[in-house]
Amino acid sequence: MLKLPVNSLRHTIFIRLVATYLLVILPLIIMGIYLYNWSHRYASHEISKNTQAQITTYLDDLNREIEWLEFQQYDISQDDELNKMALTWEMMSNVERKTSLNYLLPRLVSIKNSSAYIKDVFVHIPSMDKTISAMTALTPFDAVRYKEMNRARERSDSRLLQIDDTFHLAAAKYGTAKGTDPVFIVQIELDVHKLRESLMQINLYEESGAILVSENSGFTMASHEEAERLMNGVLQEISNARLPVEEAVNKYLIDKAYSDKLGLSVYTYLPIEVVKRPLNKFRTWAWLFAGTTLLAIIFYGASTYKMVHKPLLLLVQSFRKMEDGLFNIQISHKKKDEFGYLYDRFNQMLIKLQNLIDQDFKQKLMMQRSELKQLQSQINPHFLYNSFFILSSLAKTGDVEQIELFTKMLGEYFRFITRNNEDDVPLVEEARHSRLYTEIQKMRFSRRIQVDFGELPTSMEQIHVPRLIIQPIIENAYEHSLEKMQEEGLLRVAFHKDQHEAVITIEDNGTGLTDDDIQALNQRIAGHSKSAEVTGLMNIHKRIALTYGHGSGLVLSRSPLL
Repeated sequence: MLKLPVNSLRHTIFIRLVATYLLVILPLIIMGIYLYNWSHRYASHEISKNTQAQITTYLDDLNREIEWLEFQQYDISQDDELNKMALTWEMMSNVERKTSLNYLLPRLVSIKNSSAYIKDVFVHIPSMDKTISAMTALTPFDAVRYKEMNRARERSDSRLLQIDDTFHLAAAKYGTAKGTDPVFIVQIELDVHKLRESLMQINLYEESGAILVSENSGFTMASHEEAERLMNGVLQEISNARLPVEEAVNKYLIDKAYSDKLGLSVYTYLPIEVVKRPLNKFRTWAWLFAGTTLLAIIFYGASTYKMVHKPLLLLVQSFRKMEDGLFNIQISHKKKDEFGYLYDRFNQMLIKLQNLIDQDFKQKLMMQRSELKQLQSQINPHFLYNSFFILSSLAKTGDVEQIELFTKMLGEYFRFITRNNEDDVPLVEEARHSRLYTEIQKMRFSRRIQVDFGELPTSMEQIHVPRLIIQPIIENAYEHSLEKMQEEGLLRVAFHKDQHEAVITIEDNGTGLTDDDIQALNQRIAGHSKSAEVTGLMNIHKRIALTYGHGSGLVLSRSPLL
């Protein structure tokens, strides 16, 4: 019979004390983790909020600047002197030409100096075969740039024209004839360097950066080289499918603002590590707290084990040995605390028990324990609870026939085990009671456990045997072997008689016992064990041996069903 330990580790006071300590400490650790994450989210939100406001203001300012430049561009395109030069240049005298140029050049210079974003202002006049610039004055007509400006205006609805890596504003003046090229084009080239510098002003941190993106053309401009490398690297990672977009973006805190009027977006990025940097000190203290807590748990656990659990375990082990009938196990100690007092009381109790044993109390004690074991085997609360559960399940299904059959079997079962007026019964009644027990168990385990209950030979029916020698063994097989099996279980009961002996064989295909366990049980049943424990199997063995003499009783061996 397999005996499970009464005080498994999870039931010990030591584990409960450590668990209680953990229940006190864990909420503090969880709260610290929550505060760290909340601080990170709050800091990210505030940085994003401030950055969003800053880049929105930046786009608004840039739009106002562009509107001012467009106004200046429109104003110069309507200038009478410029129109006169474009239309009558060939008819003008040298003095008139010089006068007009002297008038126009200061105006172009004035427009250029009116904004830091202007790199140069050009007027391309095909009729003059000249290009007038605020920086270079009068130069040969730049036909290439004239055509680029004209094509860019025609194919783009954007106010800002993007050519190569530069931004431009262009205004054209047409003549009266339809379908002809512009009489002249006023071109304002924006200073890319100044735009980069303005993007730099957005950066709140040294590690942050800003990127200006034209939504129509896809043109991008980074605030500095590091931002440009980062932008190209992320795009390369995404295009090569080496990194998902979410993972690439999640490395940074990204904010964006878009201007419908300009068709431009501004992206800012900030590495997450920079956001977490102010929290590094908090994280260091959190790890320090976690490490200290772990050391405290180890110290508390070791101290509790040494000062409480180990002395208590010694006392429990001594009580177990005493329960097994060993009384020469006094605890040697030098303690003066509460455990020392308990050890002294225990030693004195052993002395008194030994005196009682010397007065022939041992026999009375064994009889009482045997009776107690027999009563426990007669009415098993576990079996009783399961029976009521089965009865409740049948009642819920409304299966009246099964309820009637089950209650009848249950009544016969308890009537047999509560009969106190008979110690011996015919084997046919014992077998009928045992078969009835298996039928009751079938109601519960019909799908997992098969029962092969053999027929009792007629020659064995009237053999008188001690009551309850078969059913407790079957119950033991269910409880300690068959119930725990994952695969299909099998229980077999067989009867055989020859000239010398009658044999009752009870087998199952459970694997709960090793060969060493079986050998130890045989030694215990045979009385060769030092343990004085009286188990159900020993109770059955002794009753059979007392009834039929030496050579009868229980024999345990490995079943061929395995």
